[in-house]
Amino acid sequence: MLDVPHELVEHVSWLIHARRQELKSPWRRLGCFKQALLVLAHLRKNETFAQVGAGFGVPEATAWRYVHETLEVLAAWAPGLREALVGLGEGDFLIVDGTLVPTDRIAADEPYYSQKHKRHGMNVQVVARPDGTPLWFSRALPGRTHDLTAARAHGIVQACPTRETLILADRAYHGAGATVRTPYHRHRELPDHYQRFNRVHARLRAPGERAFARLKSWHTLRQARCSTNHISRIVQAVHTLPTCDYPE
Repeated sequence: MLDVPHELVEHVSWLIHARRQELKSPWRRLGCFKQALLVLAHLRKNETFAQVGAGFGVPEATAWRYVHETLEVLAAWAPGLREALVGLGEGDFLIVDGTLVPTDRIAADEPYYSQKHKRHGMNVQVVARPDGTPLWFSRALPGRTHDLTAARAHGIVQACPTRETLILADRAYHGAGATVRTPYHRHRELPDHYQRFNRVHARLRAPGERAFARLKSWHTLRQARCSTNHISRIVQAVHTLPTCDYPE
């Protein structure tokens, strides 16, 4: 059993159908619906290609090909940063945050080791609405990349000020610019009005965690087994899936 709505499987299967028509390759060992189900099972349950292939009666190589083909189709619908920011009204604010997608790496892979999280992984940034709805996810960078460095590399810091949009972020983004609001340091030694600011700031920024909770409801992003080069595509593909509330 797969705990995703039937409508979601149908949505993905229609995209696969359009892709097959484009390639003039209508016949496959699995139909569009079953291919969509295979891909969603892999993303949701984080099973290996051998396991998910066995469940659908196809070889491991075929399962790998189906997954990567579908991820490309889905990721193509992911918006760019500037496209995601279109339509923001005056006075709106955004939440920017970063997370680590854990990976299976060895100790020698120093660029992928995050000192903050004490594990190997890839750094992914999100721009979200005040209610936590994700507008845009960045491509994945090596885990040791600092959040502020990643935000600058992706153009987040440069894009938002041009729209006069206020950004709420945590202390990792301190020094990003005038439109980025971060908490004051050493809050126990701060005056009362600074402490009140920190409490209000934390309350407004908290919903941003929902964006990553929604992303990691797909278990393949809780412990990625794939090459680090493919994680960005998985993140973009998952972002394009219709919003649904899934159990943890």
